[in-house]
Amino acid sequence: MTGALAGEPWLLRSDIRAAQQRLTGETRVTPVFHTEVVGPDGPVKVTFKLEHLQHGGTFKLRGSLNALMQSDGDEQPVVIASGGNAGIAAALACALRGRPCTVVVPETAPHTKVAAMWGYGAEVLWFGTTYAESRKHADAVAAERNALQLHAYDLPAVVAGAGVVGLEIERQVRRRPPVLVAVGGGGLMAGVAIALGPRSRVIGVEPKGAATLHAALSAGRPVDVPVDSIAADALGATRIGDIALDTAIRYGVGSVLVGDDAIAMAREYLWREFRLVVEHAGAAALAAVQSGAFVPEPGERPVIVLCGANTDVTTL
Repeated sequence: MTGALAGEPWLLRSDIRAAQQRLTGETRVTPVFHTEVVGPDGPVKVTFKLEHLQHGGTFKLRGSLNALMQSDGDEQPVVIASGGNAGIAAALACALRGRPCTVVVPETAPHTKVAAMWGYGAEVLWFGTTYAESRKHADAVAAERNALQLHAYDLPAVVAGAGVVGLEIERQVRRRPPVLVAVGGGGLMAGVAIALGPRSRVIGVEPKGAATLHAALSAGRPVDVPVDSIAADALGATRIGDIALDTAIRYGVGSVLVGDDAIAMAREYLWREFRLVVEHAGAAALAAVQSGAFVPEPGERPVIVLCGANTDVTTL
């Protein structure tokens, strides 16, 4: 299942269907919620995909668990680098499958997320100040321990697991509305785009201070970007994944950018109006609608994926 734009795709819809079958009974089928939100020119009809209600508070459990279930019978320890949610997901998946887990986190990782990793029994190692630095150290730790190394977003099994979100949306929502997905490394965006297929429209939403997909689409290849955003603990990848960029080009996935103020306001709005607790990354897709960065066509009801809930609730 390897490929590039010039050749075979990294993943097919059949890979995501296989992941869905594998994960049945292991992960939650998260609900959708049809409502209206305040937009720049009045009320906007939307559908929330409440993926923040997934076990572990993040969509990333689907990918980690899918990867581990594909390697069932393998007792290797697991190592992953993560700024937060991928580490939580790997720790929970390993706890469910009875495998030891080590998460390498940057020194900037939020205590709330590190505490969740500990809570699921993971060993946590601090290294570096960015995800990229943590990833290099995780490479060394995995080699030293002969461990299975998971990737936060650029591994076919991880992307296939995340893509099950798209299959659920397809079943839960009529017609083919646009789907707005927050982008860091791009695993969720890629999985959803492949699951829904070329006739659907997926829009990647990125903080202006961490625009990995936008930069890569402009350059025609993954490039490093500076990261400076309130959502950096979840959307803090310094470059888009190869699978994500390949998928974005194949399926015509666009990128819209939102500012930190819009993300913070969307997060507060979700709590104030709906009592939904999400992290800043989880509110990014809504911020695109409320700020006017994405404007639905007349009659469209976009699907907004609320992708994570691992946050300090006292900040609300």
